[in-house]
Amino acid sequence: MNIDIFKDILVPVIGGLGIFMLGLEFMSNGIQALSVNKMRAFLARAAGTPIKGVIAGTLITGVIQSSTAMTVMVVGLVNAGVVGLRPAISVIMGANIGTTLGNGLIALPLGPLGLIFAGVFSLVYCFAKSERIRNVALACMGFALIFYGLNLMTGGLRPLRNIPEVMDVLSTLTADSYYNLIKCVLIAAGVTAMIHSSSATIGIVMGLGAAGVLDWTTAVAFSLGADLGTTITSWIASLNLSKNAKRAAYAHMSFNIIGVCITVPLFFVSIDVLAWAMQWFGGDPGIPVVVEGKETFPLVPVAVGLYSTFFNVFNTALLFPFVSVFERVLSRIGRIDAEDVEDYSTPKFLDRRLTSDFARAVPAVQQETARHLQAGAMFLDIARSAKSAPSDPGEHYLATDILSRDIRDYTASLMKEDLPYEQLDLVASLIEEADFTAALTESMHQVARRVKREKFSEPALAIVNLALSKLDASLRDIMPDYGVVRPSMPAGHVSVPNVPELREQTLALGPNAGAAERGTILALLGSVERAEILIRRIDEERKSVNRQSVLSRVSQKRERQARPPLDEGGLSPMPAE
Repeated sequence: MNIDIFKDILVPVIGGLGIFMLGLEFMSNGIQALSVNKMRAFLARAAGTPIKGVIAGTLITGVIQSSTAMTVMVVGLVNAGVVGLRPAISVIMGANIGTTLGNGLIALPLGPLGLIFAGVFSLVYCFAKSERIRNVALACMGFALIFYGLNLMTGGLRPLRNIPEVMDVLSTLTADSYYNLIKCVLIAAGVTAMIHSSSATIGIVMGLGAAGVLDWTTAVAFSLGADLGTTITSWIASLNLSKNAKRAAYAHMSFNIIGVCITVPLFFVSIDVLAWAMQWFGGDPGIPVVVEGKETFPLVPVAVGLYSTFFNVFNTALLFPFVSVFERVLSRIGRIDAEDVEDYSTPKFLDRRLTSDFARAVPAVQQETARHLQAGAMFLDIARSAKSAPSDPGEHYLATDILSRDIRDYTASLMKEDLPYEQLDLVASLIEEADFTAALTESMHQVARRVKREKFSEPALAIVNLALSKLDASLRDIMPDYGVVRPSMPAGHVSVPNVPELREQTLALGPNAGAAERGTILALLGSVERAEILIRRIDEERKSVNRQSVLSRVSQKRERQARPPLDEGGLSPMPAE
């Protein structure tokens, strides 16, 4: 059989890889655009504890029969901020078990189905009028493209099986010593890394073992390598994603690497145990059965499947108690000072148990909104490239956007039908303040993006710094503890030029700055101007309702209700002598 290396291998492999990465991006974007809070709550129920995470990962992977797709999905969800690192680690553990539950389904035509569903959901995305439906379609289309991309890559590498040199290498391998065992494991890992499917590799090994090309011990050794090589897909999936997504992929890699390193020294002992256990599954897998005059080894696939299942269950049971250790170690990988900044995607003060206690829930909302404002102010540190600031404005904005949705949903849940008008008015004021804060954060994000994307000359940079200083000074009106305390200035003295003056200075730069620089500064000043308007609106909104007075009356009413009743004379009963 003649194989065209370019058409049969390179084109589908490179094209499949591109479609695979695009599918991951679509799925991640669709999930982000959907109700992140509801998704997070659902996954918290499904994988709220390590045990639940392992069960969820096992069951879901057992259904879709692809630990690769499951792991890639988890990496994408971590990147979207929906799943934290700790539950992701336990879900990936379960995925390793789930993929062994049905090796008989490795021939399932997921690729063609992926293409069909991708086409259907792309049409839905193009013609749907509802933004929610479009986002659902985008996420589903991405998930379908992941399957199709994996199928293309697998199909592109399948012709390698028909290259005599490849098959000669496989047929000459025997796991009869530790050296040859390690060689078998590494070769199988390399093949799996190219095919992107441990199930496909195990299926090939089962076929080679049943045909007698590989002896059953060597076929089992190849299954170890397949579990090692499958980690490459999650690593590729995480290459251009967030640090936490990379850490989830590293968790998948570290589990299997540690498991293989522990199992290899025990391999020949485990083979003896497997040979003993096979008496309940048909007998010795090394004894051939003659079918139509040809020797076959039908029990080799059974032995390979049993060993693969045992390995993953043993590995998970061994490493499960160390989930928290993995989280601590992995969270330090690639960590920079900016990551030590507080995680603003997770609420700190919003306790759902307080929603029925108006007097305590309102201060919690105010604290969380102030925290959101603090996160928005950090964009000025990003613009100045401060060492303690987050390095990526986009990732930080995503975190603040998630926090904004949490604040809005929590505050809206306080609007009970039986509340007095003044309390409803206070809740409405809090919602408006949170909305203005979100808009202010978006404007600050635009400021940081524009500063980071453009390289300014010295005269232009001086104007940019003045604009940032002006925003600093304005923020102190609603953040009294922000930055350096404003010094007392003489009446009429202006320490920072206003926006029109900065605009005039920009236009007067002339040859000292290029057109792109001046255009960026003008756009930047527009963002500063919008930010200052929003700062004034936040300040006005805080003063529109006497919040402290309303809360004081609520507290007084609660104290009166909690006070024990008096007797008819207005005195408490005397205790009996």
